[in-house]
Amino acid sequence: MLEFKLPSLGADMDEGRLLEWKVQPGDAVRKGQVVAVVDTSKAAVDVEIWQEGTIHELRVPPGEMIPVGTVLATLLPPGEAAPGPAPEPAETPRPAGRVKISPAARRRAQELGVDLATLTPRGPDGTLTLADVERAAPRVTPEVAPVAPAAPQTPAERVAETRKAIAAAMGRSKREIPHYYLLETIPLGAALAWLEATNARRPITARLLLAALQIKAVARALAKFPDLNGFYRNERFEPAAAINPGVAISLRQGGLIAPALQNADQKPLDVLMGELADLVKRTRAGSLRSSEMSQATVTITNLGDQGVEAVLGVIYPPQVALVGFGKVTQRPWVDQGQLGVMPTVTASLAADHRVSDGHRGALFLAELGALLQHPQDL
Repeated sequence: MLEFKLPSLGADMDEGRLLEWKVQPGDAVRKGQVVAVVDTSKAAVDVEIWQEGTIHELRVPPGEMIPVGTVLATLLPPGEAAPGPAPEPAETPRPAGRVKISPAARRRAQELGVDLATLTPRGPDGTLTLADVERAAPRVTPEVAPVAPAAPQTPAERVAETRKAIAAAMGRSKREIPHYYLLETIPLGAALAWLEATNARRPITARLLLAALQIKAVARALAKFPDLNGFYRNERFEPAAAINPGVAISLRQGGLIAPALQNADQKPLDVLMGELADLVKRTRAGSLRSSEMSQATVTITNLGDQGVEAVLGVIYPPQVALVGFGKVTQRPWVDQGQLGVMPTVTASLAADHRVSDGHRGALFLAELGALLQHPQDL
C-alpha cells in the first residue's frame, strides 16, 4: 500500500486546508496528475501526485486543516488488487483502545454515533479506517460527510496571513543564512536593440519582454555555476538536478509568490515567454500547481517596474541564491573609447556564504552580463 502525503509547498508552509478532492476511491492516477486542491497561506494550490496506482482510501475530508506530511490518501500499486473484506471474527471484537484508529475515522465515528469498540479493523496493520466506520452506519450516510468549511477570509485577513508566512520564512533566512551581496551594472544596448527588431516582426501577442531574456540568461549562467542552484539541507549543499528559477510575482492583494519555471535553461525564448505570461496569470488568479510551488531551485526578482535601481534580496530557504534586477537606466558609458549614453540595468546576487564565495559570485555576474550582450544566442 502506498501513501500520498501532503507535501510542503514552500519553506514557509507548515499546514494547509484541504479544499477539494479531484479523485475518488477506485480511480487510477498517474504521475503529475492533480488529485486535490489545498489552500495555503498564499494561494489555493493544485496538488499533484508523483506515484502511479489506484486510489484506495481518502483519509482526510475536505475542509480540514492538516500539517505537512499528513497521509491524505492510500493507493494500491499498479497491478495490485484491493484487499477483500476481512473474515468476520469468531470472537468479540477487540476494544477500540487496543487498535490503531485513523484520526478521520475517530472524528467520523463521533459524528455518526458509532461505537468504535464494535468495529473490526480492516485497514493496513490492523487500523480502523474511515471505510470501517462508514460500513457500520450505512443508513446514516454511505459517503464522507463534508466538514463545514471555515468562514471565508476577508481580503485584509488574507493579506495578514500571507505577510505572516513571508515574515517567518525571511526571518529564518536571515537567522540561518550568512548572506553576501554583489552588484553589477550590465549594458543593455544590444539586448534592447535585438528585442525591438525581433518584436517589430511579431504580432503583439507573440512579443518578447526583457524579463524573458533576463530569466534565460540567469538560467544559462547557472548551468556554469551549479553551486548557486540548489539547496542547503542537513548541514550540506545539495545541487539541484534541474534549473527551475522561481519568479517573484506580486499579488494584487499584497505579498508575493515565487513559483518555478521548469528547466528554464533548456527552453527557447518563445516557450519561456509563454510560460512566464501563463505563470503570472495563474498566480494572480490563485491557480498554481504544487510542483510550481515546491520545485524552485533559485529565485529571480525584478523590481524595475517599481522604479528601483537595485535589489538586495533575502534568500528563500533552503535555496542558496537570489538574483535581482532593477530598472533600466540611461547612464554615461564608454564603448570602444567613445563616451556615450547606454541603457543599463543593475543585476544583484544574494548568495549563501556556506556554499559559495564572492569570487564565484563575481564570476557568475560576469557570465550573466556576457550572455545578455548576445541575446540572439539565448
